[in-house]
Amino acid sequence: MKRLVILAALFITGLSGQMALADNDNSELDKVKLVLKKLMPKADPDSVKQSAIPGLYEVVLGAHVVYVSTDGRYMMEGDMYDLKNRVNLTENKRQAGRVKALDDIKQDDMIVFKAAPGKVKHVITAFTDIDCGYCRKLHSQIKDYNARGIEVRYVSYPRAGKNSSSYVKAKYVWCAADRNKALTIAKGGAKLEQLKALKQVKGKDCGPEIDHDMKVANEVGVTGTPTLVMADGKVLPGYVPPAQLLKYLQDEDKKNKK
Repeated sequence: MKRLVILAALFITGLSGQMALADNDNSELDKVKLVLKKLMPKADPDSVKQSAIPGLYEVVLGAHVVYVSTDGRYMMEGDMYDLKNRVNLTENKRQAGRVKALDDIKQDDMIVFKAAPGKVKHVITAFTDIDCGYCRKLHSQIKDYNARGIEVRYVSYPRAGKNSSSYVKAKYVWCAADRNKALTIAKGGAKLEQLKALKQVKGKDCGPEIDHDMKVANEVGVTGTPTLVMADGKVLPGYVPPAQLLKYLQDEDKKNKK
């Protein structure tokens, strides 16, 4: 995950190079960018700018946010709050980062369970693992979610990693001629041999697709399944019953209209 890359780079590189950078005649922003380049030469921050607190620059990488001092010496992570307006400034940035990351997945690469035409009230993205117990519980109620106007877009996230049993199963599901049916069969506990027997899209390898989904999951900050991401980038970790999820979405809509 990008957060781990940042912290690992910080301790491997050390602070001596950063102090040297801070002594030159560059602007504060240039100093911070130089420090980041030294720490993470392959990283490409989405934005680097002055934060709401003087003396700290905000660095955004996907859904991950850190703060760097203007002299390039100190780095910190954590939530920054605007107490006057009661706003979590950091979480707002994370939400925007999640939305941007999800935009990198084509809808055709997701397995979508739609509500009835004209009845769609909400759309959520669910990071799922074929063998995750609560993912299966969620999917066992997929008709209930859809009946309440909630469209569910599945993205694959095999928690055990690449080439695990769950990863291999996901490849057969995502490459199936009828992916919705294949996912339902898999969530019902089908064995690998049963999934292999499903009709596959001829000549298609879904490995790169699953790999890309896992990369996006890391950018979003997914650590477990199911992870539900709302259209505005808010996250609900874990299984949420249909009625409870609908109430949450309705409450969020009311807040956003104020």
